[in-house]
Amino acid sequence: MEHAKIVVVGAGPAGIATAVEAKVAGIGPVVILEKRPHPCDTIVSLYHEGKRVDPVYRKMKVEPLGVLSFDTESREEFLERMNKVIKEYDLDVRYKEDVQKIVREGDNLKVISGSGLEIEAPVVVVAIGVFGKPVKPSYKIPSKLKGKVLFSLPKEPPQGKKVLVVGGGDTAAETACYLADCGNDVYLSYRRPEFFRLNDVNRKNIEEYAKAGKVNLMMATDITGLDQDDDKVLVHFKDGSDVAYDYVFYCLGGMTPAVFLEGCGVEMDGKKPKLDDNFYYESNVPGLFLAGDLVALKGSIMAAFNSGKRVVEGILKKYGDKVRDC
Repeated sequence: MEHAKIVVVGAGPAGIATAVEAKVAGIGPVVILEKRPHPCDTIVSLYHEGKRVDPVYRKMKVEPLGVLSFDTESREEFLERMNKVIKEYDLDVRYKEDVQKIVREGDNLKVISGSGLEIEAPVVVVAIGVFGKPVKPSYKIPSKLKGKVLFSLPKEPPQGKKVLVVGGGDTAAETACYLADCGNDVYLSYRRPEFFRLNDVNRKNIEEYAKAGKVNLMMATDITGLDQDDDKVLVHFKDGSDVAYDYVFYCLGGMTPAVFLEGCGVEMDGKKPKLDDNFYYESNVPGLFLAGDLVALKGSIMAAFNSGKRVVEGILKKYGDKVRDC
C-alpha cells in the first residue's frame, strides 16, 4: 500500500493547481492520478489547433488568488505552459490511472484505480471535469428499456432478480459480486475467453463467486442488440441465442461525475455535490475535497486555478497536522 499526504484525482488545471499550492505550502508527498496519457485533457480533446485560451470567460474576468495564472495564449502555448509547471514543481503525475473508487480506511481515504494501484492519504481532492460519461455499446438501446438497462448501480439495487452484467473490468466484477450479495441471479458476459485486466482482489473475488455458483460467467460471448420482452430485457447474443433478463448493467468504462461522487459517499443536492459552508469545497466525506468545474465557474480556467488555492487553504486549516511534510 502506497501512502501520500494528498491524492489528487485529475490532472487538469484544477488538479495541477492544487498540487502546486500544496507543494508551495510544504505538503508532501502529493500524487496526481490522471486517466489520460497527458494533462489537461479537456484542452487537448475539445480545443482545436491554434484555438485561443483566455482567462476571461464569458466576459467574466477572474482575478488569480494563487500561484498559477496566465494571459491569453494559444492552445499549444497553454499546454506547453502546463507541462512546464509540472516539470518546474516536480509534480508526481501518474498517467493512465483511472480512479474507480475512494473508500474510508481507518483515519485515511484509500484511492483505488482500475490498474490495481491503491494509495492511502488523509486527504483526497477530486478535480475531474464535468464531461465524463459512461461508455455505451455500439448498438442502439431502445428508449422503452429505460430503467431496465443501467450504466451504474442505483441507490436502491434490485433484489431477487435475474441480472446481466456486461464487461470484463474491475467495475464489472465488483458490480456482479455486489448484485449477487443482494440476492440476485447474476450473469456476467465478457467478450474475451478470460479476464486480463482485473486487479488481484477482484480476480480472486469473481472466481470465488463463480465457483460458489453466485455469479454465472459467460466468457467469450458477444451481444448484438437488445429488445423489450414484456417487462424484461431480451438480449440477443452473437451465437443466435436470446435470453431475457430483469436488468442489464453495462460496465464498459467511464461514468458521470455525479455517479462517481455518489459512489465515493458524497451527498448530492440534485446534480450538485453538497459542500461545507466555508468555501473550502470539502464534501460531507471528511478529508474529501472537490475542485475545478465541480465547484467553480464551469469552463473558467482561472476559476479552476483558484479553486485549487482555496482547497489547499481549507486542507491546511482543518488537516494541517496530518498533511504537512515532517
